[in-house]
Amino acid sequence: MRRGAAAGGAGGAGQYRGARRFLRALPPLLIAGGVAYDLATPPAYTAAPMYAAAPLIAAPFFSTLTTLLTGLAAVLASVGMQLYNGTADGIPALTEALTVVTVSAFAVLINRVARRSGERLASARVIAETAQKAVLPTPPERIGGLQVAARYEAAQADAFIGGDLFAVQDTPYGVRLVVGDVRGKGLDAVEAVAVVIGAFREAAEQESTLEGVAARLERALAREAARRAGLDAFEGFTTAVLAEIPGGDRVVRVVNRGHPEPLLLHADGGVQPLRSSEAALPLGMGDLGVWPDRADVTPYPRGATLLFYTDGLSEARDAAGVFYDPGARLAGRIFPGPEEMLDALVADVRRHTDGGATDDMALLAVSRPAAGQPERRRTMPVVPPDGPGDGPAGGGADGGGARGSRGRSRRRRAGRDRS
Repeated sequence: MRRGAAAGGAGGAGQYRGARRFLRALPPLLIAGGVAYDLATPPAYTAAPMYAAAPLIAAPFFSTLTTLLTGLAAVLASVGMQLYNGTADGIPALTEALTVVTVSAFAVLINRVARRSGERLASARVIAETAQKAVLPTPPERIGGLQVAARYEAAQADAFIGGDLFAVQDTPYGVRLVVGDVRGKGLDAVEAVAVVIGAFREAAEQESTLEGVAARLERALAREAARRAGLDAFEGFTTAVLAEIPGGDRVVRVVNRGHPEPLLLHADGGVQPLRSSEAALPLGMGDLGVWPDRADVTPYPRGATLLFYTDGLSEARDAAGVFYDPGARLAGRIFPGPEEMLDALVADVRRHTDGGATDDMALLAVSRPAAGQPERRRTMPVVPPDGPGDGPAGGGADGGGARGSRGRSRRRRAGRDRS
């Protein structure tokens, strides 16, 4: 898990992008500034440090060709100003030109080393992403009569892959699912995810209770840690929430092992957090204490949607360091289906963080269709008629429920008039 993002992470990301753009513009500015300095000062003064700095700054941000051309421009500017000032035939002028040439050559070498390192890092990320997609296949849109949607939203492009996971499976005991977050990043985290997902798929089919599934996952992580000879070799622990939706009963059973609490979104726009009756440690920490899991049972009516997520959602921050609150942002909102809800949620998080999310997030939405509901509802707009606001579907938490209620009342009256 990638916790503890610095306060104001989104603002910091924006400042980083601005600084990067400035640094990319700096090499030509240095050369132009050096020429202006040489023109404005007596021949005894020189702008050689500015010419030498230009290719060095270009090396980490530009291609090898651009770095080479920047060095060539710096050398030409240095020699040209010496010719202009009539000082090109002295030892200081030769020393200055050789200095700029030498620094430019080093800049090209630095560029090649940096690009090769970047290519290796990019290759490692591609491998991790491919492995991640292999162990986290997208679930079907319908499982056991339920509508399902899933998202995996990566953080910044240059960040390591995290250990967020989800899986949904139709079993003899109903639809079972797991959403979790493995400690760590990169290929090690993906490997740990594969262990958890594999153990879940086997246990979900064989264990008669959800508590039994959690116990199997605990044992699987303990075996893997022992096989790897210690915590340092393995990712250590996994926060996870497991859920079971029986085929006949309109309830959902939840076992939470240190994970952010799921949300139950009712058909009228109400949001109900599914809080655990007893706190429990994450999976893989059984050596600190052992006690039986207890599944919490909550009514799961028709037309309601379950939202499971990782801490990349609840710990997303805006420029002021304010955490994203999915319960408040979704209160009063009605969506045509789980896909539309996740689309709106992801877009709202991006607005909240200004595109500067510092942690990956996994999202899983499961809807129980209402009686007589068609395959895809198309009469409920994602954006309420009151207009867009702070919330993921327009309107924030303040007053969002009231606006949503008025919008729903108008739509119900319109529906009765059409009928």
